[in-house]
Amino acid sequence: MGLDLSALPDRTPRGIAGAFSRAIRAGDLAPGDRLPTVRDVAEELGVSPATVSAAWQALRRTGTVVSRGRAGTFVKDTPTPWLSPRQRSLVGAGRDGLRLDLSRGTPDPTLLPDLGPALHRVSQRATTLTYQDEPVLPGLREELVRSWPYDAPALTVVDGATDGIARTLELLVSYGDRVALESPGFPPFFDLVEALGGEVVPVDVDAEGVRPASLRAALDQRPVAVVLQPRAHNPTGVSMSAARAERLAGLVRRARTEVWVIEDDHSGWISTMPDVTVATWLPERVVHVRSYSKSHGPDLRIAALSGPTELVDRLVARRMLGPAWTSRMLQTILLDLITSSRSLDEVGEARRQYFARQRTLVDALAEHGVAMSQPDGINLWLPVADERAAMVHLAASGVRVAAGTAFVADPGRGGPPGPSRDHVRVTSGLVTPADAPDVAAALAAATRAGG
Repeated sequence: MGLDLSALPDRTPRGIAGAFSRAIRAGDLAPGDRLPTVRDVAEELGVSPATVSAAWQALRRTGTVVSRGRAGTFVKDTPTPWLSPRQRSLVGAGRDGLRLDLSRGTPDPTLLPDLGPALHRVSQRATTLTYQDEPVLPGLREELVRSWPYDAPALTVVDGATDGIARTLELLVSYGDRVALESPGFPPFFDLVEALGGEVVPVDVDAEGVRPASLRAALDQRPVAVVLQPRAHNPTGVSMSAARAERLAGLVRRARTEVWVIEDDHSGWISTMPDVTVATWLPERVVHVRSYSKSHGPDLRIAALSGPTELVDRLVARRMLGPAWTSRMLQTILLDLITSSRSLDEVGEARRQYFARQRTLVDALAEHGVAMSQPDGINLWLPVADERAAMVHLAASGVRVAAGTAFVADPGRGGPPGPSRDHVRVTSGLVTPADAPDVAAALAAATRAGG
């Protein structure tokens, strides 16, 4: 094995799991390698087999190793080939011994509106009589226009925010083109640009959104597009101020080449921050996407997209050669959900609950000496001394979080890992006030693990 455990100072389950995690990360143990038996490790360290078994369980919860029954425990091979490496790192390895899975970035199912009344009011027959019908239901279009954050030239409906952003990038990005993306940012955006043969230009984020100085430097590299999240930024929870949006619009307007701004308002209905868009100052260069997944249900797969008429028409025309339209039955359900008083009340309550949960967890962290600004939305970006050590520590406590590396455009940029760079993303919107004290204690301890 090549791993010397004789000098291991911490022989608790957490310490043993940390030692093997570091060995795997360093390449001393490769994917597919078999770990020594529980009995052999226990004898070498002078601990009980139960202690080593607990360490193995912690490693399984982080997705680092996998058990194959009597064959033993193995360093996990590359799973799920249809997922990119970034997205694979966000996939856990099961719920063995897990108390809370805070790694997924998904809303609390108990806070989604009840679909029953909307489903009951949908026709029992699919009523589309022609494939060339208007892709957006007239009633839904009217409601979207009424609630949209600016006077959009054109608007359509797509199959979720990522679908809309992917289709927009496909229209704009050619091989070798550059795209400015937030870093940290949403991992699939990095994958999308790379899949199109583009080059990612990272831009930094602060407490008000994309940093103007960072965007100015990125614009000097002549990207064709900038993708940003105006509210409840994933993973940081930052929401962009109106002053920042205006400043970014000015920078884009003065860019040496034409640059598009693509906005992903993925958590709009559960965000507690004001609706903001760069399109207020630059409507002719902005594609604004609003998703209903976080607020009304991920499986609805619906988002609305607005932008200049010429670009939106091109997008709609291209969709006609594929899926053609987003299911009008689903559009009918969404229209019901965003107009019925009951659903509006349920989403409003979810927004209040997420706000209260974030505040409660941040306050509890402060009691353990971890000062954080309260994030918007459902995620919290927690700085840690060592990412992998923090994840192993939390797994040993029955809590799973997402590795921060997946959210960074270039994990090697900015020097070696350390306290200023390592993070984990916590889906804090799933932490109820009752769980907050215990979760905060585990998170606070994890920030120091490996340091």
